[in-house]
Amino acid sequence: MAELPVVSCREAIKAFKKIGYQVVRQRGSHFRLHHPERRPITIPNYRRLSKGLLRKILRDAQLSVGEFRALLGD
Repeated sequence: MAELPVVSCREAIKAFKKIGYQVVRQRGSHFRLHHPERRPITIPNYRRLSKGLLRKILRDAQLSVGEFRALLGD
């Protein structure tokens, strides 16, 4: 099992945009992203996303850790 990378909110949003997610709104410190075929996701504006939170976001986006690392360019 691939290890989760340490990423910021901005890095995560940039990676999700590569697969078609778009930021539709920001409320307070949370960004809401929508995709035409996948579930919507919410990403808090943190400098570093915790591993548990990142795992939950990836599960909601139906992405594996390996696929996410590939989007980041690791």
